[in-house]
Amino acid sequence: MKKLLSLLFISTTIVLSAQIYDPVSWEFSQKQISETEVELQFKAEIEEHWHMYSQFVEDEMIATKFTFFYNGDTIVSKPKEGKSIEEYEPLWEMTLRYFEHEAIFKQRITVNSGKNIQLGGYVDFMVCDATQCLPPDYEEFSFTIIGVEESVEGKDALTFTQKKTENEIIDEATEKNSPKENKGLWTLFFIAFFSGFAALLTPCVFPMIPMTVSFFTKQFKTKAKGITNAIIYGISIIVIYVALGVGVSAVFGADSMNLLATNIYFNIAFFVLLIVFGASFLGAFEITLPSSWVNKSDKASDKGGLIGIFFMAFTLALVSFSCTGPIVGTLLVEAASGGFMGPIIGMLGFSLAIALPFALFAAFPGWLNSLPQSGGWLNSVKVTLGFLEIALAFKFLSNADLVMDTHLLEREMFIAIWIVIFALLTMYLLGFLKFAHDSELKYISVSRLSAAILTGTLTIYMIPGMWGAPLKLIAAFPPPLEYSESPYGVGNRLGGNAVEHVEGQHLGPQGIMAFNDYDLGLSYAKEVNKPIVIDFTGKACVNCREMEQAVWSDPVIKNILKNDVVLISLYVDLRTKLPKEDQYETTLAGKTKKVRTIGDQWMVLQANTYGTNSQPYYVFLNHKEETLVENANYQDYGTVELFKDWLNRGIKEFSE
Repeated sequence: MKKLLSLLFISTTIVLSAQIYDPVSWEFSQKQISETEVELQFKAEIEEHWHMYSQFVEDEMIATKFTFFYNGDTIVSKPKEGKSIEEYEPLWEMTLRYFEHEAIFKQRITVNSGKNIQLGGYVDFMVCDATQCLPPDYEEFSFTIIGVEESVEGKDALTFTQKKTENEIIDEATEKNSPKENKGLWTLFFIAFFSGFAALLTPCVFPMIPMTVSFFTKQFKTKAKGITNAIIYGISIIVIYVALGVGVSAVFGADSMNLLATNIYFNIAFFVLLIVFGASFLGAFEITLPSSWVNKSDKASDKGGLIGIFFMAFTLALVSFSCTGPIVGTLLVEAASGGFMGPIIGMLGFSLAIALPFALFAAFPGWLNSLPQSGGWLNSVKVTLGFLEIALAFKFLSNADLVMDTHLLEREMFIAIWIVIFALLTMYLLGFLKFAHDSELKYISVSRLSAAILTGTLTIYMIPGMWGAPLKLIAAFPPPLEYSESPYGVGNRLGGNAVEHVEGQHLGPQGIMAFNDYDLGLSYAKEVNKPIVIDFTGKACVNCREMEQAVWSDPVIKNILKNDVVLISLYVDLRTKLPKEDQYETTLAGKTKKVRTIGDQWMVLQANTYGTNSQPYYVFLNHKEETLVENANYQDYGTVELFKDWLNRGIKEFSE
C-alpha cells in the first residue's frame, strides 16, 4: 500500500485524467451593498445531467457546506441560496433538494473595521447524476474585505448577516411540495390526528367534553343555536393550535425545520425534552402554565359572542396543557422534518381530533350517555403515553450518537432499554406496577388486556434483537445492525453460519463481512488465499444502496461475497480527518487535491489507479494487485445476472 500511495504523486496520463469527472466549476465574487455591507457570491456551474445538493438536506453528508476562516476563528454559515429542485427519495425515505445547471449562494457581511480584512474558507459539496455519485469535494476561496471609514470600537469587525428580499419571501410562501412530500404530510396529519384522540383520553381533557357540550346545549334558547356555538367552539380550538404551528414554522423557518432532525444538539435537546414530558405523564410533576394566563382567559370568555366562545376554547387549551403539552411538543418535534408546513399540518390534525367530539356531541347530545365514566382509566392512558414518550426519547439520543459516531448507544443498548420500557408498561397494564396517582385496579378490562398483549408481544419480539435479529417491525427506531457491539453476531454467529472475526473487518450490507482498510484486506486475502473484490462506495451513495439491496441480496452473489472472495469496502465520502502527518497534496485531473480525510484517501486511490471517481465501482484483484477482469460499475453491471457473471469470471481467472 505504501508503494501504491507513493505512485499517487506521479502525474497521471492524459487518457487517465480525461476519465475523471469534474462536473462543477466555481466562481467567487463580491459587491458593495452599502457603506458597511458587502455581499459575497458563490456561483457553481454544473454540467448537463449532473446535480449538486442544497445546504438544506436531512443528510449532512451530502449537503453543501460553507466554512469561513476569519481572525483565527472557524465560522460555519449557511448563505442564502436560490430555489432548489425537490424530489422524494424512497430509498432514503426523505426529500432531496438539489440544483441543476447552476447554483448561486450569497452571504452578506457587515463590516466594522477601518482596516482591510482577509476572509478565507472553503465550500464542501457533492454531485450525482442518474447512475452515479462522486465523492465529496471542496473548493477554496478568499476575499479581501475593504475597511470602512467609521468603525465602532468594541464590536466585531465582521458580522455574518442575511436579508431576504420581498420576492424571495413570496417564493418561499408559494413553493409547492412534491407529490411524494405531500404523501409524507398526509402521514403526519393522520399521526397527529390519532395523537389528538389519545390526548382526548387524558384526565385533563376527557371530563371537559360532557361539561362543555351541556353548557352549549342548555344555555341557549334553541338547540340549533347551541349546536352552532359548539361548532364555533371546535373551530376556535383548531384555530388556536394551527396558530401555534404557524408560529413555530415562522420562528424557525422552512430550512431550519428540515435541519432539526439531523442536528446533534437539537436531537440531544429533544431527548431531554421528551424525558421531561414522559416523567410528567408518569406523575413526577405537572407541567402547567401560569395561573394568571388561565384567569385572564377565563375572564375574557365571560364577554359572550364569538369572542367569548374563542376565549372559552383558549381556556380549555391552557387548562389542559399539563396533558396536551407533552403530546403537542412531541408532535412539533416529529413534524420538524416536514419543512415549513410540517408543524402546521401536525397541529391541524391534532386540533381536529380534539374539536370533533365537542361538535358531534353537541349535535347529538344523546351520545353523551354512551361515554364511559371518568375514573382511574384516564390516568392509565396518561401513564401509558408517558412510557411511549420515554421510549421515543431514546430515538433522538440515538440519532445524535450515530452522527457523532461515539458508540455510546449502540444497537444492543438501545434494544435493551426498549425491552425494559415495554416490559414495565406491560406490567403496569396488567396491574403489577402502580404509580402514586393510580386508583385501585379491581379487575382488568378487555381493552387494557388487549393493550398488555400488544406491548408484551413487542417486548418478547425485541429480545432476539440482542443477538442480531433484524427486528423489521421496528427497524426505523434502533441503530442499524452494523452499529453494534457485536456486528458479526453474538458468539461469532451471523445468519446461522460461524463467522471468524478478523481485525479490520466490519459487518457490511446483507450481513457480509468486509474490510474498510486496503492493507489489512490485502494481507488477509493472501493469508486465506482468496481473490479480492474492492468496493468503492459511499455512505451517501444512492446507487450503492440500490446495488446492495437489489443485486447483492441474490443468494448466489451473497454466498460468493461472503465465502469465496475477500471484500474490501472503501467509503470515499468518510469525513474522518487523517492525522496531520498523513495529510498530503496530490494532482488529480490536472488540479491540486488536498488529501485531508479517510474518504479523500480512498477517492484518490480510486481515481489515480483506476481512472474514475464515480461510485459504486468494483475491482477484482489477485494478490499482486492486478485486475483479473474488467472493472464493474452500476450502469453496466447493475443486474443480478451480469454481476454474478462478473464475479464468476473473476474467480475462474484467479483459480487458473
